[in-house]
Amino acid sequence: MRAFHLSWFAFFICFFAWFAAAPLMPVIKGEFGLSKDQIANITIAAVAATIFGRLLIGPLCDRYGPRLVYTCLLGLGALPVMGIALVHSYTGFLILRLLIGIVGASFVITQYHTSVMFAPNVVGTANAATAGWGNSGGGVTQSVMPMVFTLIVGFGVGEAFGWRLAMLVPGVAMLITAWLYWRYTQDCPLGNYKDLRAQGVELDSGKASGWQVFRTAASNYRVWMLFVTYGCCFGIELFVHGVAASYYVDRYGLDLEHAGMAAGSFGLLALFARAIGGIISDRVARIKGLDARALLLFVLMLGEGIGLLWFSTTDTATMAVVAMVSFGLCTHMACGSTYALVPFIDRKSLGGVAGIVGAGGNVGAVAAGFVLKSTGSVQHTFALLGGFVVIASLCAIAVRFSKEHKDSEEKLYQEAVAQRASAASAEPQPSAALGGTG
Repeated sequence: MRAFHLSWFAFFICFFAWFAAAPLMPVIKGEFGLSKDQIANITIAAVAATIFGRLLIGPLCDRYGPRLVYTCLLGLGALPVMGIALVHSYTGFLILRLLIGIVGASFVITQYHTSVMFAPNVVGTANAATAGWGNSGGGVTQSVMPMVFTLIVGFGVGEAFGWRLAMLVPGVAMLITAWLYWRYTQDCPLGNYKDLRAQGVELDSGKASGWQVFRTAASNYRVWMLFVTYGCCFGIELFVHGVAASYYVDRYGLDLEHAGMAAGSFGLLALFARAIGGIISDRVARIKGLDARALLLFVLMLGEGIGLLWFSTTDTATMAVVAMVSFGLCTHMACGSTYALVPFIDRKSLGGVAGIVGAGGNVGAVAAGFVLKSTGSVQHTFALLGGFVVIASLCAIAVRFSKEHKDSEEKLYQEAVAQRASAASAEPQPSAALGGTG
């Protein structure tokens, strides 16, 4: 449970830092005199580097363990987050925004860590909860960073210096979290990979060759189906975090603080919606088996696509928030449902599977950024994305498993349930514990 809580908290801090600059973009735009095309480039840069980071981070987890990899990512990632406060040009800002994107690879470590820590009957819930609570950092930063900025300016600091000081907050938080992760977590229930290998323990998810794991994962078509679906749910989530605040300012005339609150409502859904997606996936799997997880993902993505089309047609800020919350629920639940499937694709290539699917989310966000560049309209982009998501939902239906695979997973599932029941029956009953000997 230490790994559970620290992994979601670390992801929360990383997500907060990753998108900390987004709600301040109206101020940054004015200082640097940014054009729409330059803003689109910055939006793309924020998520592009994460693609490579996520592809790399999965095999690294298999090789070195999530504890060391997460600690390094937090410590090194804090440098560009704080360093962005020193830039004074569009080019410098773009480069630092690109480097900050590496922080988004933290998601893969979080999902990897909970996947190796939890049994098959609850792993979907664990993965969805840690990812959802971590993702809520994107909603919190939309609301909190404008408040931090307003507070700093309230002390008489100029806007040009105020947003720079505000960016130090997430950087310092990352350094503190890095120390906590190293101090209080371990790689898997048995201990740390390095120590276990020294003792001759064979690890299913800790192969010596991380790239062998990656190649095996890349040869599985189911991985690429989930790559597409995750691109159309988490990718949309990233895109919304990057443009929502500015969209509410430009289209509906809201001020920075109220626009941040409206945009933040989307991110805060992650506090419960993603976890619900994982919980429901675990529940339907109990009744209908592994294929039911894929069917649930299809339904959620279909709802997301229809909701996006509705959001693109709203004319008032109030209706826009209602539509955003509606499609946001399906988006976050689809993310949770996707990673409730990931641990069952190929257990021996878990790091590779988690990395490739996670990278799909960022590919989707980058693709959305290029759609925005080509259309020049955020509203039109949302409409097109809605259509893309509806079509991509068919990829969820394409995820199917052989009878042998399902029988193997069912055996592991029943073993986990039996182990849980045995542990529960072994616990002292209240009457026996309190009854005494007299």
